[in-house]
Amino acid sequence: MAPAPLLQTSAPAPPSFPQKAFMDVSENYDGQYRFAPIQESQVSRAMIKRYFETMYDRAVSDVVIIGAGSAGLTCAYHLASTRPDLKVTIIEANVAPGGGAWLGGQLMSPMIIRKPADAFLRELDVPYEDEGPFVVVKHAALFTSTLLSAVLKLPNVVLMNATAVEDLIIHEDFAGKQRVAGVVTNWTLVALNHDTQSCMDPNTITAPIIVSATGHDGPMGAFSAKRLVSAGLLKELGNMRGLDMNRAEPAIVNNTRQVAPGLVMTGMELSEHDGSNRMGPTFGAMIGSGIKAAKEAIRAYDAAKIVDGKVVG
Repeated sequence: MAPAPLLQTSAPAPPSFPQKAFMDVSENYDGQYRFAPIQESQVSRAMIKRYFETMYDRAVSDVVIIGAGSAGLTCAYHLASTRPDLKVTIIEANVAPGGGAWLGGQLMSPMIIRKPADAFLRELDVPYEDEGPFVVVKHAALFTSTLLSAVLKLPNVVLMNATAVEDLIIHEDFAGKQRVAGVVTNWTLVALNHDTQSCMDPNTITAPIIVSATGHDGPMGAFSAKRLVSAGLLKELGNMRGLDMNRAEPAIVNNTRQVAPGLVMTGMELSEHDGSNRMGPTFGAMIGSGIKAAKEAIRAYDAAKIVDGKVVG
C-alpha cells in the first residue's frame, strides 16, 4: 500500500554524474572497495521525502498500535498479515523497538514461552527446545528480531520509533459517547524535555481503532490505562497484583478486549487496568494477547462505519 504523495514542488534536479561513475564500484576487499559517488544533499532528501510522505499518509490510519513490545508487535503481525487492506501504524517511544523482549528474566538471554503459544514460534520459524509444558528460545533477541523483521516486511505496516504518544484524542461519537479517536504524538526527546524548554506542540494521528500495548507501570508504561482514569473514562486503576504465573497469563489473554470505545488494550498494560497478577519472565501471554488484540481490533473496525478515519455509525 503506497503512501499518498505529497503536493509536488519544483525540487532541484539531483546532481548528475557521468554514467561511468555509477558503474565504477567494486566489492574488492583487498584494498579496492569503491562506492558509487553521492552528494550529502541526496542522503538528506532521500530520508526527508520518505519520512514526511509517510507522516502525511499516516495522519489518518486504520489502526494505531501504541508500543512495539512483544504484545504490540505480535498484534501488528497478525493484524497486518490477516488484513493487508488496513493501514497499521505502530508508535514506539524508544529508539529500539522490542520492549522487554530482548532478554529473559534477570537479564538472562533464554526466553520461556508456555504452550500453546509455541505455535506462533513455528509460524515465524523460530527454533526452540521443548521442555514439555513450555519451550525455550535460546535467546530472546532471536524471537524479537525475527518478529520485528516479519512485521516490517509487511507493506501495510509503518513503524514510527523514537516517537511518544503524549495523549489520546477523545471525541464525542455519533451516539453521544466518549470515544478514543486517535493519538497525540511528539518525538520522544521533545516529550522528555517539556519542562526544560518553552512550548513544543505535538502532532496527531486520527484512527478509528487504537491498540494500547504500553506495558505495566513505568516511565511510559500503562500510559493509556492511566489516561483513561484522568479523562474520566475509567474510575480507577486496578493496579498490578503480585507474581503468579498460572493466574496471570490466562487472565491477560482472556481479558484482552476493547476497554473503552475505540481502544483495545493488550499485554501487561491490562494488569494495571484490571488489577491482575504479573507473570514474570514468561512470554506466552504476550503472544496470545497480541493475537487476540488483533482479532478484537478487526472485529471493532468491521463493525463500525468509518469516514476518513472517523467512526460515524
